[in-house]
Amino acid sequence: MLHAAILIPFMLAVLIPLTKGVSRFHTGWIVLPVPIALFLYFLTRISDIQAGNDTISTISWMPSLGINITLHLDGLSLLFALLITGMGALVILYSIYYLNKQTEAIRHFYIYLLMFMGAMLGVVLSDNLMVLYGFWELTSITSFLLIAFWHRRERSRYGALKSMLITVFGGLAMLAGFNLLYVMSGTYSIREIIAQVGLLTESPLFIPAMLLILLGAFTKSAQFPFHIWLPDAMEAPTPVSAYLHSATMVKAGLYLVARLSPVFAGQSEWFWLVSLSGLVTLFYGSFKAIKQTDLKALLAYSTISQLGLIMCLLGLGSASAFFSDTQESLFYTTATAAAIFHLINHAVFKGSLFMVVGIVDHEVNTRDLRKLGGLMSLMPVTFSVALMGAFSMAGLPPFSGFLSKEMFFTAVLNIRELDVLNTQSWMILIPVIAWIASVFTFVYSMIFVFKTFTGNIQPEKLDKIPHEAPLGLLISPVLLVSLAVVFGLFPDLLSYSLIEPAMGSIYNELLSPMETFGVSIHFWHGWTPEIFMTLGVIAAGTLLYRRHSRLRILDRERNGSNFLNLMYDGSLQVLERGSNRFTNLYMTGSNRHYLLYIFGFFVTALGSTMIGTQGMSLGMSHYAPLGFYEAVIVVVMLLAAVAVPFAKSRVNAILFTGAVGYMVTLLFVIFRAPDLALTQMIVETVSVILFLLCFKYLPKLKKEKERLSFRLPNLIIAAGVGITMTFIGLAAMGSSPFAPISEFFLKESYSLAGGKNVVNVILVDFRGFDTLFEIMVLAIASLSIYALINLQVEPGITPANKNKKEGRMAFPLRSNDVILRTMSKVIIIVILTFSMYLFFAGHNNPGGGFIGALMTSAALILMAISFGMDKVRKVLPVNYRMITAVGLLIAILTAAGSFVFEAPFLSHAFGHFDLPIMGDTELATAVLFDLGVYLAVVGVTMSIIFTIGGDE
Repeated sequence: MLHAAILIPFMLAVLIPLTKGVSRFHTGWIVLPVPIALFLYFLTRISDIQAGNDTISTISWMPSLGINITLHLDGLSLLFALLITGMGALVILYSIYYLNKQTEAIRHFYIYLLMFMGAMLGVVLSDNLMVLYGFWELTSITSFLLIAFWHRRERSRYGALKSMLITVFGGLAMLAGFNLLYVMSGTYSIREIIAQVGLLTESPLFIPAMLLILLGAFTKSAQFPFHIWLPDAMEAPTPVSAYLHSATMVKAGLYLVARLSPVFAGQSEWFWLVSLSGLVTLFYGSFKAIKQTDLKALLAYSTISQLGLIMCLLGLGSASAFFSDTQESLFYTTATAAAIFHLINHAVFKGSLFMVVGIVDHEVNTRDLRKLGGLMSLMPVTFSVALMGAFSMAGLPPFSGFLSKEMFFTAVLNIRELDVLNTQSWMILIPVIAWIASVFTFVYSMIFVFKTFTGNIQPEKLDKIPHEAPLGLLISPVLLVSLAVVFGLFPDLLSYSLIEPAMGSIYNELLSPMETFGVSIHFWHGWTPEIFMTLGVIAAGTLLYRRHSRLRILDRERNGSNFLNLMYDGSLQVLERGSNRFTNLYMTGSNRHYLLYIFGFFVTALGSTMIGTQGMSLGMSHYAPLGFYEAVIVVVMLLAAVAVPFAKSRVNAILFTGAVGYMVTLLFVIFRAPDLALTQMIVETVSVILFLLCFKYLPKLKKEKERLSFRLPNLIIAAGVGITMTFIGLAAMGSSPFAPISEFFLKESYSLAGGKNVVNVILVDFRGFDTLFEIMVLAIASLSIYALINLQVEPGITPANKNKKEGRMAFPLRSNDVILRTMSKVIIIVILTFSMYLFFAGHNNPGGGFIGALMTSAALILMAISFGMDKVRKVLPVNYRMITAVGLLIAILTAAGSFVFEAPFLSHAFGHFDLPIMGDTELATAVLFDLGVYLAVVGVTMSIIFTIGGDE
């Protein structure tokens, strides 16, 4: 079920385009049941997780590389899964009323949102680091698409690109850290790595791995100085901000730090980096939030501040690893409990506040605090939600934010007693900075609610008269802010159900098998230092709120940039200018230069490697003697190849090139390789026709006299490539320390894949990955040719219709030969029949999907030559690009179908079945994969032919 939970959002995203005809319903109503169902499923797992019954589910993917799709549901992942699905349901409900289905590309929006939801679930449920990384980067890509949803706005594109560049940069660093962990532990499994912590800490790669992983976490969770992407990401629609930037994407870095705390928490470097980075981010974000005049910008910096607070708590909680005494160690885990509690509270109050901003913007058409005010009487429900959300964010009772803020004060006060690297005297700065940041938090919370809703309304500055939002927009924020009240009045609802299991997932090694964490959260603990700190925050915050506009240091931003943003923009400009200058040095527009670079590097790199490799043998003594017929074929092949550059016309050059290919076909015949011979023959036939079509566009071949100095580099490179490839081929045969893999293929072809034709079995089973990627490359190539041929040089004019305007078809391919047209009627039937035989017989006899497809294409090409392309289109009115897509889809679905049976990707099955009429018949799933190859190759070949031949 865990794999299905991740897969379902992606499957629905694929199906959403099919809802285009359902115009009566908002697409959001179709999407909404998915997060609700997933949220309810994860709710049902709370009791099991409380009992310590984690769920682990594995699908084998690349076991030889240690990469399997292993999902692990424990207390920590359950908490995040509930946040992702629960907030997802409320955000989708909110978006139904926020986004206009008539004016917005809502299907695109929900496709991106569902993909993001599935990717986030993949991040928090993955036990394998490589799978986690794949989902991690997918969140960056989908968030880029969501932030740039209003892509016609320059600021939206800028914010999306900025967020992706910074988070992907961190993700690549994190990938390097994951690989260092693999080098040290020999596994990508998080559980297995945690079990080896005692051995890993001695490795010199341990600290570099930790630093690289933290870089990924800090960029994702907008920690200083990588926070600069988050304010610009606020150009996204409000539902995106409420989802990505309050509850999900920005929490991914926090999840990673919490998940890997058992690995790194024993290092003082981890404690200082995580704690101080969070503390600096907390202070900086709260200070900057006061200076904002845009409501979304204020919430953006408040989000940065709150993320810093949670990160700081996770760092302080890691201090528990410094003590061998269990009770003393558990004393510091209070900070981690506070981090988990505040993580939930932040999603609740910040999600509701983002939705409030969306309502204000939606109903008033501005987010500028200088234009707002006096909305309390006009929008009473929205004001109530904003008041409760802001008070919870400020840490005021009776809201849940007050409780987690008190726990934060407890954690920073406790840390004063810790002496790490003889720094106990400096520990007093941590609670001081935390208190000052909390004062700033109080101030920006009050600015948000009172500057927006109290005072006098300014109708002259507004585009329309404010009024209360419709019920649909209010449901989600009201439900969220209600949770802030419920969790505040009944905090132990979360303590027992979510916080304790999450703590157990992080600090399980501190407990004996029968012990559990006891987390108890209460409103009143007496007149403690934390209460006095809170009272001080309220007093100082109230004074500062009334005076902040008069203080220059806290006055609003005087420009839209700061040093870090300027440095980011300047870095991009320097990189763009430098890359342009460097690129212009070698991108001369000359194909000859490009080939010189490519082949020159090829010869230099491979040639020097061969020369420097000891023990290289060409193995000439092991080869069979050269026979008479082989020698004749090779001589003819060489003569034809040498004749190509000396040909006086392009037609002759094409014929000489074809002769080389047909000689290779004869070699395959002599070497008894019928599959290769058939393939080579048909490929050469189709290639000759393609060459003729392409050269039809070009002028006649002209022989220009060139100086020897221009031909000499060509000669050197050509000879170098030929010689290098010859020696590589000989060395590969003569120097391999292993037995030829062909012996394995010949021995296991039938027993493992159910086929006697080893060549076809290799294509569809043993090397199915190669075949799948090859047909993908072919599909991309055909689409590229289609795009290039149909590229509009002038508005409304393509090469095809330009020629039609001149009174002729782009290619007069049809033959007027009566004999050819008469014979082809029979020959085409024979070829098509033979192609069907090759396809169905290919698994056990010479043939297969690839050869059958080429043979079918040859028949269609013959029909086009004999009767014209229009005739082919009338007889077979199909879109060959669509056939290519269908073939790829069949191949991919067949390959992925093995997941249903918990088998690795591209696993095939076969067996014998007693069928009516046919009797005992062998059936293999590889035939379905071969069908995909067949359709893809036919589609690619004919798409290219018709495109170059003036199809459209």
